[in-house]
Amino acid sequence: MNLIVVTGASGRLGGRVARQYEGSKRLLVRDAARAPEVAGAEVAVAEYRDRAAVTRALDGAGTVLMVSAAETPDRVDEHRSFVDAAVAAGVEHLVYTSFVGAAPDATFTLARDHWATEEHIRRSGLAFTFLRDNLYADFMPLLVGEDGVIRGPAADGRAAVVAQDDIADAITAVLRAPGEHAGRTYDLTGPAALSLTDVAATISASTGRAVRFHDESIEEAYASRASFGAPSWQVDAWVSTYTAIAAGELAEVTTAVEDLTGHPATPLAKLLET
Repeated sequence: MNLIVVTGASGRLGGRVARQYEGSKRLLVRDAARAPEVAGAEVAVAEYRDRAAVTRALDGAGTVLMVSAAETPDRVDEHRSFVDAAVAAGVEHLVYTSFVGAAPDATFTLARDHWATEEHIRRSGLAFTFLRDNLYADFMPLLVGEDGVIRGPAADGRAAVVAQDDIADAITAVLRAPGEHAGRTYDLTGPAALSLTDVAATISASTGRAVRFHDESIEEAYASRASFGAPSWQVDAWVSTYTAIAAGELAEVTTAVEDLTGHPATPLAKLLET
């Protein structure tokens, strides 16, 4: 069973892996029209919540890359449905993209979802590999407001932000020899832990735009995001991204990217040059 299924193949991360992995593969997407054109790859259509469709889509696969679903209140239920479908389809090994510090009491609220998913996978009987990503370095410029300010209650905490290309390289390395990574959990980080003051300075140096960090209070953070009209669970997730940084839960730097890929993790400054 050498067939690999790559989920989320129409997204940023899954799409990168779909193009990089050279072996027999099937791309799982929600919309066939958005599937990337990859020579020799099959395409299957299913939503994580549709257990029957997922079971059909995973039929014949030995290893599956399970890219975590979009952030919703019922994401854990979607994940559980997908995992159960993988078991029903006879999948042997699940490679799951999780988040650093996944735990039932993680400060970042969505990291709790990842912990619940990991626990369900552990209980499923499937061989597994967990790739716990730090915050995406690629998204750091999106934190900057129109006024050139990054706002959030992160204090002087640090995050070892990681490039999506590095994550895709690490995933691809695992998919090439999944058996060597069974039962392993890897924290994928960048090469340095950066404060948001560091991030602002790096963006300034790269773009020539004056960017700075303002350390909000928790109350200010909720108030400044109220205008978006987002549901409370999502606002909690946004704010807790920063409080997780302040708590030091995203600061650990590992060598996992280099260990898996053979190349060093990409610094934020280098990423922003491209």
